[in-house]
Amino acid sequence: MLTVILMLRHFIPAAVRKPFARYSHAVEVPAGARLLLVSGQLGIGVDDLVPEEAEAQADLCFRAIAACLAEAGMAPRDIVRLNAYVTDRAHLPAYMAARDRFIADPPPASTLMIVSGFAREVFKVEVEALAAKHD
Repeated sequence: MLTVILMLRHFIPAAVRKPFARYSHAVEVPAGARLLLVSGQLGIGVDDLVPEEAEAQADLCFRAIAACLAEAGMAPRDIVRLNAYVTDRAHLPAYMAARDRFIADPPPASTLMIVSGFAREVFKVEVEALAAKHD
């Protein structure tokens, strides 16, 4: 029996400024990998409660992403890209603290944007993910 291990390649080119935080400038997914696209997850629990703090909301986003990964037989180490959105620059440190607790090394490619809002005003953070794994 042949076991295939997904060998992601993470790039931080010398010709590009080093990342501002824990992310890679690029991640290469080899041919034959199974992809999982995780929709944007909001900071809301299964009990419909939304915490006030941005960091607690981000933690819930990452818990939801972890649950989606687990359903697909994947883990945070399989994430190749994160897209995150916060409603205020003041929420950046809180989001980044939650993200840094969640992501594996080497870190995935990542984009973080400040947006004007989400479907409900109470939300401060939304995170979506792309993961890849060989079966």
